[in-house]
Amino acid sequence: MASGHRLRLTRPDWHSARHEAFLAGTPLPAVEVPLGAAIGATAASDIVARCDVPHYASSAMDGWTVAGSGPWRLVSAERLSNGEARAIVTGGLVPDGALGILRSEHGTVTEVDGGAVLDRSAAARSDEPGDREHVRPAGEEVARGETVIRAGTVMNPAHIAVAAVCGHDELPVLPKPRLALVLTGDEVVDRGIPTPGHVRDSFGPQLPAFVAMLGGQVVSSRRLPDDLAVLIAEIDELSDAEVIITTGGTGTSTVDHLRTALDRLGARLVIDGVAMRPGGPSLLAELPDGRFLVGLPGNPLAAMMGMFTLARPLIAALAGASEPSLGSVTAQRELAGRAGVSTLLPYHLQNGAVQQSVWFGSGMLRGLAEADGVLIVPPSGVQPGETVQTIPLPW
Repeated sequence: MASGHRLRLTRPDWHSARHEAFLAGTPLPAVEVPLGAAIGATAASDIVARCDVPHYASSAMDGWTVAGSGPWRLVSAERLSNGEARAIVTGGLVPDGALGILRSEHGTVTEVDGGAVLDRSAAARSDEPGDREHVRPAGEEVARGETVIRAGTVMNPAHIAVAAVCGHDELPVLPKPRLALVLTGDEVVDRGIPTPGHVRDSFGPQLPAFVAMLGGQVVSSRRLPDDLAVLIAEIDELSDAEVIITTGGTGTSTVDHLRTALDRLGARLVIDGVAMRPGGPSLLAELPDGRFLVGLPGNPLAAMMGMFTLARPLIAALAGASEPSLGSVTAQRELAGRAGVSTLLPYHLQNGAVQQSVWFGSGMLRGLAEADGVLIVPPSGVQPGETVQTIPLPW
């Protein structure tokens, strides 16, 4: 394992690391899911209509479907002949031979020679109904074989409704990447107020929801002691996840076992640290069977920056989404840079002005909780009036 000094020298810059994490992943194979389960998923291929919509000629009005110029004799036949009419409701099947629909408020029915006869009322036009008037033709909205949802579309409830009326029961989607959480640290407690020398778990309660906001799904979460053999066994056994996220253990102390575990497992380090503060020790590795591992530092804010930098673009790539976009704001005052690294600073807007949070230490979360985004301050810094890129928050 390289020394800490060497790691700092070889760490990629923030933008390169983020882009490399995106390029590391490829979309997962498509799966067929029921319509309701496809909401929020990405269409894996074009969705084509299996039928016309509407799939039959239907009435746009309550009233009568008529054949010929009228008056019309009311019948119940499936097919109309000239001079005949039949009652119909909105959405009803328009029979063969029909001219159009005479709406209910424009017709009157009288008894003539023992039969019912329909004629236009005073409110109707003399030529009503015109040819196919108030008839919704088959295929008016969608023709059979027409593409109604393009591949790559993130499907909302309206898309699912369209797919349903077009004859689909299931849809091909790119599945949400499955992630397993491995939370390490002998000093971490998950309940109550920790005693001196211990810290409260800030990852277990929030990482599953964070992962969901980024487009993934957590399938398991385990807390492990700082034990190399236990860590190796756990990573090796988590075969039901495409991505493993670990917390802690990314440093070089005697209790930081992650890099040694990855080496023993034959993993390839795709990104061994990033030139950023906080979160520099964050790493991305690929295991021999194709699973990925994102190693996050143990400090809370540093870990969140690692999530934004490495986990977010990797999840997007596996889910078939585009590379996450960045935002920008105008700096109102100088933002000091730090030689060789990008500085990630939570910020909030106050009366439209950018205000850097005062809580930006690697172990502080209050600044991120109150933030509108994260500033990406380059090594050269930012002068007042200059544009600075930002990381949009997913919440």
